[in-house]
Amino acid sequence: MTNHLTVTLTMTKAFDVEADKVYAAWIEPELMKKWLFTMEMTNKVAKSDAKEGGRWEIVDHRDGKDYRAIGEYRVLDKPNKLVKTFEMPQFSDTVDVLTVSFESTTSGCNMTFVQKIVVPHEEGWTQVDIDKACKEYHDGSQDGWEMMFDGLKQLVENG
Repeated sequence: MTNHLTVTLTMTKAFDVEADKVYAAWIEPELMKKWLFTMEMTNKVAKSDAKEGGRWEIVDHRDGKDYRAIGEYRVLDKPNKLVKTFEMPQFSDTVDVLTVSFESTTSGCNMTFVQKIVVPHEEGWTQVDIDKACKEYHDGSQDGWEMMFDGLKQLVENG
């Protein structure tokens, strides 16, 4: 039997553009496909039905494989906050929740990103095993988002 724990990843990033520009990059397919789990040249699908209860989907093609990320919008409060679920069905049946909030600054905005990461673990794992898995999920996710947020920053500030 698999059990689940939740690890929280929190990150902030400053942008030199208004919040509505960054917000748009999270929900508009033509912008999503340039940075969110994908790059324009490897992106096969970018869909977004940007309403509460609406679905989004990204399919990225790398190394001969398709990687599919999907989810549902739970909160859309432009340009202050959005909450959506995040799933990668080919890897697990877990559902993470992403909360992205924006605060205006004198030079643009700050984005605060919170991911509730569901970490599966097996019966019989020790606390050390569980802690190690949680750290790997947290750090792996953080590395991935850092790269994506660099791309997002370039897109909205230079786009």
